[in-house]
Amino acid sequence: MSLKNVELTLKIKGKAVETKFGEMIFTHFGVSGPIVLDMSRTLVESIRPALEKAVQSHNPFQKALHVPEGAELSLNLKPALSLEQLTARLQRDFYTGGKKFYASILKDLLPASLIPVMIDLSGIPRDKAGNQISKKERDYLVQLLTNLPMTVSGLRSFTEAIVTSGGVSLKEVDPRTMESKLVKGLYFAGEVLDLDAKTGGYNLQAAFSTGYLAGVNAASKT
Repeated sequence: MSLKNVELTLKIKGKAVETKFGEMIFTHFGVSGPIVLDMSRTLVESIRPALEKAVQSHNPFQKALHVPEGAELSLNLKPALSLEQLTARLQRDFYTGGKKFYASILKDLLPASLIPVMIDLSGIPRDKAGNQISKKERDYLVQLLTNLPMTVSGLRSFTEAIVTSGGVSLKEVDPRTMESKLVKGLYFAGEVLDLDAKTGGYNLQAAFSTGYLAGVNAASKT
């Protein structure tokens, strides 16, 4: 299920470390999409010591890496609305819905495939009339819509990575030619370099540009 215009926050041991706005996807294995991919770098950096220990005992090429406890995601499905605005909207929807079932009222608020999940999490019976939903139930629904918690239990394997971080220090490479400053005649390009960017084509452009420079300059020396 794809979601647009949502806000995702990464928390480490209860502390928010990064928030992204944009598109994300619920997949058969967990969450993905542009904002999740961008956020994964921050997650890895935040728990790097623990991950380095995990890598020593697991083969990252064959299985997903376990993430230590304390990493969570908080999803805001309605970031364009303040808590007061969202509460007022739900009050209006439930009031005007009258005897209309809770599940039916949610159709104007959420994607169809997310409705059963929200019904289950909220604990409000799907056939409960809108005008019978209590303030306590409504407030809890507002909380779920703006702060849907998800525990990060693991990362996908290295073979599924979009781009990798780390590599040859840029301080040791001439940016005009991509030649090593330490070893003459040695050129670097792409992910061999300690260079990575947000998803959206930037990493491909970096690979194309550095590859072109390295190739042209290496050829000119032969």
